[in-house]
Amino acid sequence: MKTRFLLNPFYLVGRSALDTVAQIGRWGGLAMDTLRALPQVGTWGRLLPGQMARIGVDSVPIALFIAAFTGVVMALQASYTFTGAVPLYFVGTLVGKTMILELGPVLTGLALSGRVGASIAAELGTMRVTEQIDALETMAYDPAAYLVVPRVLAGIIMFPVVVILATATGIAAGWLTSLQLLDMSTPEFMKGLRLFFLPWDVQFAVIKSLSFGLTVTSIGCFFGFTTRGGAEGVGLSTTRAVVVSSMVILVLDAFWAATLL
Repeated sequence: MKTRFLLNPFYLVGRSALDTVAQIGRWGGLAMDTLRALPQVGTWGRLLPGQMARIGVDSVPIALFIAAFTGVVMALQASYTFTGAVPLYFVGTLVGKTMILELGPVLTGLALSGRVGASIAAELGTMRVTEQIDALETMAYDPAAYLVVPRVLAGIIMFPVVVILATATGIAAGWLTSLQLLDMSTPEFMKGLRLFFLPWDVQFAVIKSLSFGLTVTSIGCFFGFTTRGGAEGVGLSTTRAVVVSSMVILVLDAFWAATLL
């Protein structure tokens, strides 16, 4: 009887909904602790540069690699689509608009959710199961100020920088592909690139990347802080951090497109 009750689909859906609400509540509690820890500049200030290097500088190679090949593919696909229909210089328009508004921020955010989010969740999760976070509390350190604030601020600061570098790399790769493989000239590509360009496009990409940086780092910290169950729990928290942050990035992408464009 009990087994049949546990397999009831309504019970499973309700249990999942309650667990989700509880997780959101715990995340909100950690967010409030983080906000209260912001005035403790002496604690997190000296840790911020190191986190900026780990989250931002160390992520540049993978972000540029993804953006470069994305730019190549975009230029080739645009050429294939536009052949015989519209002037070829529209390749520059498509590459520029798509990289700035969509692919640059989103692909970089998804890539960094795997690298940065997983790293944060694994590191803090290991500290939790080995009771290092409890030791910080015992020594009168605020764990939020010492562990969460520098990581979240580093993500907010460095994600836009990485996204801008990745976007520029993708556009440059599309330009080189147009020159070498599509028989376009630089003036033609630049004509298309400037055709529908607006300064707001860059601001829109920065806003998205700021929200992605906050999302990836805060979710990574949350799952790290709530880790239970030893090594297996660390692995589970790492997986959840990557999956949830990737899903939230896609939701935020749709939200910003619906509200700001």
